[in-house]
Formats: sequence, C-alpha cells, structure tokens
Amino acid sequence: MKKIEEIEDLIKLISKLPGLGPKSAKRIVLKLINNRNEIVKPMANILAKVYKNVIRCNLCGSLKSNLEGCMNCEHTNGKFNKICVVEDIADQWSIESSNIFQGYFHILGGTLSSAGQRKEDLLINSLVERVKRDKIEEVILATSATVEGQTTAYYIQDSLKNSKTKITKLAQGLPVGGEIESLDDGTLFSAFKNRSKLNSS
Repeated sequence: MKKIEEIEDLIKLISKLPGLGPKSAKRIVLKLINNRNEIVKPMANILAKVYKNVIRCNLCGSLKSNLEGCMNCEHTNGKFNKICVVEDIADQWSIESSNIFQGYFHILGGTLSSAGQRKEDLLINSLVERVKRDKIEEVILATSATVEGQTTAYYIQDSLKNSKTKITKLAQGLPVGGEIESLDDGTLFSAFKNRSKLNSS
C-alpha cells in the first residue's frame, strides 16, 4: 500500500515529542484522523494561535502572551521577596501546581553543559539583574540533583556572591539524579521546607 506523505510526516513529527515513539505516534495520528472535526480542526486553530502569540519572556524565561506583559516577573499580583530558579517551564508548572511556593519564578532554559548549553544561553545574567532590581531577599535554587543541575546551581551561587541575597537550595526529599518535574507534591514540600543556606550573607 502506498504511504500517504502527509500522514508519514505527521507521524515523524509527533514521534519527536517526549515519551513518544513511532508506534505511539501512529496511534495518535489515527485518533486524529478519525476525529478530524472534533480534534484536528480546533487543534490546528489553537496551535496557530500558540505559534503566533505565545513566547518566552526574555527576562524571566516564563511563557507569556506577546499581546500583554509577563505575569511572572512583573508586579501584577503584589510584591514578592523570593525567586525560585528552575531549569525549565515544566519544573515551574510542577511547583506551581503543588502550591508550595509563593513568589517569582526564574526559568533558566536548561543547564550548563547540557546539550551544549553555555552560560550565555541561559538567563543567568537576567537573574542577577532581577535580584538587584527587585531587592530580592532569597534565591531558591531548584535545579535538579544531576551533575549538570548542581554545576549550574554552583555557577549561579558564584554569580550572586557579591549580593546580600540569601541563597538556598532544595534539600531533603530530592533524590540524587532526580528531576523537579517528576517529583510528587510530598517530596517537593519536603525539599522546600528543608532547603539549606548556601552563602554566608
């Protein structure tokens, strides 16, 4: 049977998503084709809007609409004195959904030496700027317990060494090699509650 190019292209594209392989992608594509009016059409419209309107904030790294300001780093819901630093947006969402932390988030966009990431690629300089500008009292380093995550945390700590800001890191409950987005609420609560101070300021 001759393969349909559009379907094959869609399978290849979907199989690139996290946790999906060719078999899972084929099942998803078949589901989409069989529900083109209920799923495909509205999905296409929504994806077009997301592509057009949703961008990453170049200051804090969170997602925002290019039609309005960033709800994460602007003072729209009151003034916070803490910033939680995470590697990616999935980490931010996991912590937000647990209601453990009340404050600003700063999304780095990766880790040092991860997939060729350099410090210039990460939003570390803008973090230092935010700490100074907003008179932040505590920076919580919520990077993963991987080698790359800890290396990044140490680099951030060094970048903020001249500030009077208290720098802490997540502690008990965060397993070695663990990633933030994969932790349950109880583990996250323990990690935040028992965070330890890194600097002597």
